[in-house]
Amino acid sequence: MDRDDIFIGGRWCRPSTDQRCDVFFSFDNSRVGSVPFASFGDIDRAVEAARRAFDSGPWPRMTPEDRIAVLSRFAELHAERCDEFARFISGENASPLWFTRAVQQGVAVQNAAYLAAAREYPWELRRPSFGGHGETVWRREPVGVVAAIIPWNAPHQSALTKLFPALLAGCPVILKLAPETALDAQDLGEMMMEAGLPEDVLSILVADREVSEYLAVHPGVDKIAFTGSTGAGQRIAELAGKQLKRVGLELGGKSATVLLPDADLPAVAKSIRYSAMINTGQSCVAQTRVLVPRGRQAELVEALVADIGSATIGDPRHDSAFFGPLVAERQRERVARHIEKGIAEGAKVALGGSGMPAGIEHGAFVRPTIFHDVDNAMSIAQEEIFGPVLCVIPYDSEDDAARIANDTPYGLGGAVWSAEPERALGFARRIRTGTISINGAHPDFSAPFGGFGHSGIGREFGSAGLDAYVEHKAITI
Repeated sequence: MDRDDIFIGGRWCRPSTDQRCDVFFSFDNSRVGSVPFASFGDIDRAVEAARRAFDSGPWPRMTPEDRIAVLSRFAELHAERCDEFARFISGENASPLWFTRAVQQGVAVQNAAYLAAAREYPWELRRPSFGGHGETVWRREPVGVVAAIIPWNAPHQSALTKLFPALLAGCPVILKLAPETALDAQDLGEMMMEAGLPEDVLSILVADREVSEYLAVHPGVDKIAFTGSTGAGQRIAELAGKQLKRVGLELGGKSATVLLPDADLPAVAKSIRYSAMINTGQSCVAQTRVLVPRGRQAELVEALVADIGSATIGDPRHDSAFFGPLVAERQRERVARHIEKGIAEGAKVALGGSGMPAGIEHGAFVRPTIFHDVDNAMSIAQEEIFGPVLCVIPYDSEDDAARIANDTPYGLGGAVWSAEPERALGFARRIRTGTISINGAHPDFSAPFGGFGHSGIGREFGSAGLDAYVEHKAITI
């Protein structure tokens, strides 16, 4: 798949330079396709279109109901191509097909939740002023032009997590794609236009780090919505702070699964495989620390080794493969260094270790690895690895477990398992994290999603996601 034009303001345009972004499939290093890299001039053109849309175009001035109608039509068009997109993404960023299918199905639910929230959202309220002197009109108006910068690990989900609330609020958007997944989102712009989005409202670009930073600091951009690494988020926050620019950051995690003493350990081993090693561990919400009562650690490790060790590793485009390669060779090298560091720090290896999986002769693969007897102070328990590496950490009491779960700079996800759901709920209230599940509960796309600490600033999904793209105006009468 090769494209020669870039999508600026709802139109396919010739790029300002001939620099191109090539995408390679990390399973066999085959070339998937290429698109133009955006230049500084292309960013200027995209911002100019977005400013025109915001300052004088129809989109911010349409009724919320009319914007909802456009996004509802887009959701229908996107859902019709769910499996097509899942297969394409799997062959682009090497995410396992089971994962990309699950994500695309989840996107449909996520979109529906945003639309439901928009229908109930208090876009404008009129009420008596406090004290009885006149009236107040309380309006929620679009924040302005949004630069949405997304990662490669779940590209459509990440894109639509930002596009839906921003567009529903009336904001024009410049969507900046990751170079590793430069291809899959190219169709989103055409689908938005088919759904009825006016011209100038949306641009979709691929850019390197320097040009991406130029977009972030562009004076015509009012808000940055970013998902990615904590380091990159810190840089964006620094740049935005100098300009008092609105910013939303969904960053990394080092989430904990806490097994209370009455948990059925063998029964939860498969759930832990999915929660810890989803997308071959390349997920910000991966629960890569598992806290278990010290006396039951051996029982848990045995169950995990049996389950994870039996999972198929191979071509991510095949239904049978639970694990695929990592997104690129540089990521494989990074994860391998973390594994070697964990061994050097004294953590015990129950499964995996450094090196390629047995029977695999090419591709950016690492062996799924389980460490046990991990001290929470070790780097493998403190740093986001973004690969299939699990740390089993023993604890001595529930107070000890809560202390260990909270002993991290992150606070994005987590889980609690117990035979008594109310007991698990009480424990969950003690954990400093943005989202937490009990006994494997599915996420609620109408509830706020985001993190504490180094896991970010702000919330996404549902009405909280809409809140992130509005300014509040009070008119007193």
